[in-house]
Amino acid sequence: MNLTKVLSFVFLLAALGLGYLLWKGVDDVVETEKRIAATEAAIIEKLQMLRDAELAYQAANGKYADNWDSLKQFIKEGKIWLVQRTETTKLLEYGKEETTVTFDTLGSVNVLDSLFNDRKYPDFNLEALAVVPGSGGKQFEFFADKIERNSYEVAVFEIRDPAPINPERRLNNNEKALKVGSRTDASTEGNWK
Repeated sequence: MNLTKVLSFVFLLAALGLGYLLWKGVDDVVETEKRIAATEAAIIEKLQMLRDAELAYQAANGKYADNWDSLKQFIKEGKIWLVQRTETTKLLEYGKEETTVTFDTLGSVNVLDSLFNDRKYPDFNLEALAVVPGSGGKQFEFFADKIERNSYEVAVFEIRDPAPINPERRLNNNEKALKVGSRTDASTEGNWK
């Protein structure tokens, strides 16, 4: 065997090795992005569920829950009142209208059965609701308070991921961490939209 054949064989092996390493590097990045996307989708679903529970809690108590234990107790034992609203409009003289609104309480339903029923969430686990997916057991951070807006006190809440797995969300002390609600505005939207 002459030297050119040996060198050609060595270069072929080196090229194949480098090609594999390049493919493996790209494949690892793609798999990591898929894993982050799947985990963030699970986190968003839980944040939406927690938002629904907070809104029901606020409707029943006039404020938002500022910790998981209060919200969990409400989900287990709380009730959502079913209210029917009826409007009656009466035509007065000269084309004026008078509208009368009446509210009738029809009954109540348990929060757990209403918001987290088996049809909507077949694998619902109340104990795991506050646990951030992919975090190793960390719980969401809860905040609730009242702020002043235009001389009125407005209830606000925020629930956020304390330890994002996405490196972009960890920048500036987790400034872009997934969250729902706001500490400074009367918003119940999530920051993933």
